Amino acid sequence: MKSGPDIARIASLLGDPARANIMTALMGGEMLTAGELAREAGVTPQTASSHLAKLTEGGLLIMRKQGRHAYFALAGPEVAETLESLMGLAVRVGHRRSQPGPRDPALRRARVCYDHLAGDLGVAMLEGLVAQGVVDDREGALRLGAAAPAFLDRFGIDPGGMRQGSRPVCRPCLDWSLRRSHLAGALGAALLTRVYDLGWARRVEGTRIVAFTPRGLVGFANEFGPVAAT
Repeated sequence: MKSGPDIARIASLLGDPARANIMTALMGGEMLTAGELAREAGVTPQTASSHLAKLTEGGLLIMRKQGRHAYFALAGPEVAETLESLMGLAVRVGHRRSQPGPRDPALRRARVCYDHLAGDLGVAMLEGLVAQGVVDDREGALRLGAAAPAFLDRFGIDPGGMRQGSRPVCRPCLDWSLRRSHLAGALGAALLTRVYDLGWARRVEGTRIVAFTPRGLVGFANEFGPVAAT
């Protein structure tokens, strides 16, 4: 009898194209109804309900009821980070569902991955924090560095709020478009929230795209370093 985690069940849940579409539609961190997810997956509402039940029973989704509607979301940030890594693997080995579309450049530039920043700017943010000593990178294991207290105070982030709960403060998340890590964990979420609060960027409605203003790009470069044009 084999022991250890049952990765075959997770692979089976994600292996269906409709279920994969449902999961990626939820990577922006919002909750969607069964009807909305059926449209995203390109299946009937009845088929979507079956898929959603399997994904919920498998621990990959959570469901909340409000009024007559049931809303679904990813079960946690680690699910989004796993999906992001799988996207990177699919790109690396050449498995693409379609040719890159006109929105791909914006997604590669900056997008939300559950609740933190991904894409070119997400990778640049982490690399800038490591270069400044705000985050220590020990062979891929991340933790706050010696320069973290001064940076967090200056940037307006409460360090105490990041240590609530069991979520790691710093965690690498493999970026599918660059195949380098961006910053997840409580710090990654706090940084993206602060970027929004500063008015540097906004989430484009109905997408995962994070659109930076010209002023926001200047502020970002001043804090984290320049980002190459794409």
